[in-house]
Amino acid sequence: MSIPTSHPFDFDPTYGMQLAQLQAIETPEAPAGFDDFWQQRYRAALAINPQPKLRHSKQPHDNWHVFDISYMSTGSFQINGWLLIPRSGQVRRGLVVGHGYGGRDQPEFDWPVEETAILFPCCRGLSLSASPKIPSDASGHVLCGIESRDTYVIGGCVEDIWLAVSTLETLYPWLAGHIGYSGISFGGGIGALAIPFDARIRRGHLIVPTFGHRQLWLTLPTVGSAQSVQAYQEQHGSVLEILRFFDAAIAARRITVPMLVAPALFDPAVAPPCQFSVANALQKFNEIFILDAGHFDYAGSEQQNAILRDKVGQFFKVL
Repeated sequence: MSIPTSHPFDFDPTYGMQLAQLQAIETPEAPAGFDDFWQQRYRAALAINPQPKLRHSKQPHDNWHVFDISYMSTGSFQINGWLLIPRSGQVRRGLVVGHGYGGRDQPEFDWPVEETAILFPCCRGLSLSASPKIPSDASGHVLCGIESRDTYVIGGCVEDIWLAVSTLETLYPWLAGHIGYSGISFGGGIGALAIPFDARIRRGHLIVPTFGHRQLWLTLPTVGSAQSVQAYQEQHGSVLEILRFFDAAIAARRITVPMLVAPALFDPAVAPPCQFSVANALQKFNEIFILDAGHFDYAGSEQQNAILRDKVGQFFKVL
């Protein structure tokens, strides 16, 4: 194992916890109305015609046809991103790929999948989907609309993922039943919230997912998005009752499709106890691949990521 022992942070990114302690973290109790809240949002999102628009991208690639894409999400919000279509073979599967809180400035061309249409949406307010109504930096974005569960931007981002699935089914109707989701960090947390309420997503892959166990998330020192929410809470009072509706661990308990989750033992941006709360909430038939560290360069990272990449290729091959 190569858990970092030297780092520049004024706190311990392992939070003093060993693997056995992390694996013992339990799922928080759901607030009353949790399922109804998300089911109603999903039904409203499902009724929207995403009206996808495609144009050839200026980014050529030997293995992929690359398109710039836009589609409509809830609140008449236009989501922008990229769509990759394989140059060889048929399109038999679809994959929606979420991004971290750093956003995304281009698609990822090295995905270990074949015969797959890959959609890379930028969630509302971030990167290509920037808006004057939503801060584009992580510390501001994570606070946008936090005063109410009905206005909180994270709910809109989950809907953006559901509309990404609708977009793939609109463009390629035969992909219904063969669509997966993958997301890292911010995208991992959004995915954990989106997957259990959308039966169209048949497999999920989450890497160092955030937004798990919000009670812990609000208390553990971090350099990630939780830091600004903690500062907001100090000034405005507890936001836990709202955030409980956006708890990735509570949502993950409701996931019934196969999952491949990669939490980290050391992470300064997403506290490992919160990551493991998501992994632990899943049903036991799912695979957990443990990384030594997340959001941090470490010895052995290339080898671990290569093993995980192989697992991801096999995981989505059976979509």
